[in-house]
Order: sequence, then structure tokens, then C-alpha cells
Amino acid sequence: MLRHLIFLKFRPEVTDAEINAIEKGLAVLPAAIPEIESFEFGRDIFHSDRSFDFALVSSFADQEALKHYQVHPTHREVLVLVKAACDQILAVDYQI
Repeated sequence: MLRHLIFLKFRPEVTDAEINAIEKGLAVLPAAIPEIESFEFGRDIFHSDRSFDFALVSSFADQEALKHYQVHPTHREVLVLVKAACDQILAVDYQI
């Protein structure tokens, strides 16, 4: 099993509507991509100097399942929104 973590730092001018669109896009991914074992995301609630603005945590059976998710057209659509809104994106993938 693989855990896939994503941390987003939004550009200062990103609006709440843009973040809502990202959340709406992410919410449909588990139903669209059967390889997703678990999937949760949310906005940072503490807003410290070292915090990122948003996190996503998901699980996949193996690397092949993660690769399928990464190239899936529905994921790619959301990724366009994410990249347009972010100054920085961090990813960590580890085996559990």
C-alpha cells in the first residue's frame, strides 16, 4: 500500500472561489478513479509561518495504481486548476 501526500501553497491572489473549484474537482476523483483506496483533503486551519495552505492524503494499492491515478483525465483536469493556483506544490509518496 502506498500513501500519497500533497501540500499546496496558494498564490496570495488566489480567491476562495478558485479554492472551492479545486475542492469540487477533488471531491469527484474517488468515484471517477477506482484505484483510489482512500482520499481526503482540506484547508490548513492554523495558518502558521511554516504551514502550507492545503493538504491531500490518499492511498493506493501499489505504484501502478498511483501511476494510473496520475495520468487519469479527471485528475489531469483538477491538476490544471491546482497548478494555476499554486506557488508551490510538495509531494511525498511512501509505502505503508
